[in-house]
Amino acid sequence: MTNWLTDDEQLAWRTYSSATRLLFDRLERDLTSQSDMPVTYYELLVILSEAPDRTRRMSDLARFTRSKPSRISHAVNKLEQAGWVRREHFAADRRGWLAVLTDEGMAALEAAAPGHVESVRAHLVDLLTPEQLQQLREIHQVLLDHLVDEE
Repeated sequence: MTNWLTDDEQLAWRTYSSATRLLFDRLERDLTSQSDMPVTYYELLVILSEAPDRTRRMSDLARFTRSKPSRISHAVNKLEQAGWVRREHFAADRRGWLAVLTDEGMAALEAAAPGHVESVRAHLVDLLTPEQLQQLREIHQVLLDHLVDEE
């Protein structure tokens, strides 16, 4: 027997679903228009910028972004074409590849970051009180813990 959502539960679900979809669409549009960089590429550059030696295994990038390896490979190809990333063989695994953030990639990330942060502030952070922001973090941590545990 299906445990249907109550009216309040359905309203909460639909509001959450619509708001997150619109938020990510807006962040994507803002970043692309300001920096000519899709959010996916920005996310990859951030991950690489925070890694030791600005280097990560391609398989780690796929895992961190919850993406298929083929999608990461395609994105890294585009980032290579832009001169922002280079690939290197992983010495410990002949089949493995590393993605390395170049100086040009770091410069592109540093140029894009202020506009992206401004967009995140304008469309999320600054709209909420500190208490609401804390609640948002706590709620999403519950979801994250649950969903990661299921994998």
